[in-house]
Amino acid sequence: MPPLLTLHLVILAWAFTAILGKLITLPALDMVVWRTGLSALGFVVLAGAMRNSLRVSGADAAKLLGIGALLGLHWVTFFLSGRLATASVSLAALPTLMIWCSLLEPLVNGTRRWNKVELIVGMIIVGAVWMIFTVEARYWVGFSTGLVSAMLAAFYAVANKQLVSRFPFAVLCFYQMLGACVAAWVLLPVLSEHTLPELPGLRDFGWLMVFAFGCTVLPYAGFIVVMRYLSIFTINVVYNLEPLYGIVLAALVFGASEKMTPGFYAGAAIIIASVLIVPWWQNRRFSAAA
Repeated sequence: MPPLLTLHLVILAWAFTAILGKLITLPALDMVVWRTGLSALGFVVLAGAMRNSLRVSGADAAKLLGIGALLGLHWVTFFLSGRLATASVSLAALPTLMIWCSLLEPLVNGTRRWNKVELIVGMIIVGAVWMIFTVEARYWVGFSTGLVSAMLAAFYAVANKQLVSRFPFAVLCFYQMLGACVAAWVLLPVLSEHTLPELPGLRDFGWLMVFAFGCTVLPYAGFIVVMRYLSIFTINVVYNLEPLYGIVLAALVFGASEKMTPGFYAGAAIIIASVLIVPWWQNRRFSAAA
């Protein structure tokens, strides 16, 4: 399957997590603990099926667990942003990770310089998302938390890029999901009144299984593979389709109870145009340089 098509399917699966977040009745932090814990078990099974050993050096385990903790903190702050404001506010802040990645990657990867085109396109996409999701001043705390979430996601993406070629994806994802689970669990007594995650009911457990395996294990397996072939910038451009996919899926699952505004269609057109134009522009520049 072409890497770009795989990436779109991965983003579509991740967009469905917004639907699952509404269907599951557990508190957000407890949901992250269960999601990452079940996902870690899923990657253990996957590693066994692929005959990949989970043994890594202590230094590598620490790196993978640390990067996983970044992922867990990203999810926690993302859900916290939604609680402090609205889901739209948290989604409006998320695409800023493109700008964070464009700023951070050259600092981590010394062979890459800051790219003006990437920064300009990133700002255009952020402006387009603002057209779709109108953020009110009273939600500035939630939006600021969403910006922190996007920054954590950028740190995760840049750090992960340096490791994806060194480990089988099942091994890499196992340690990272374990690190995310531990990070979320450590935050339980800080952000809630209990130290153990709430036990899910039968219905919630069923949705958690879909969450863990259909929206985490399989998509992250595909995402790790995609990262070996596509640049972080290209990945993040396509990633900006997640809010649009999420809205469409929500309309299909819960019914189109809200009418789309002209701003939505204008913002969607800008984002889709960016997704189509940026790869073409990069290929054109590469061909001209050759």
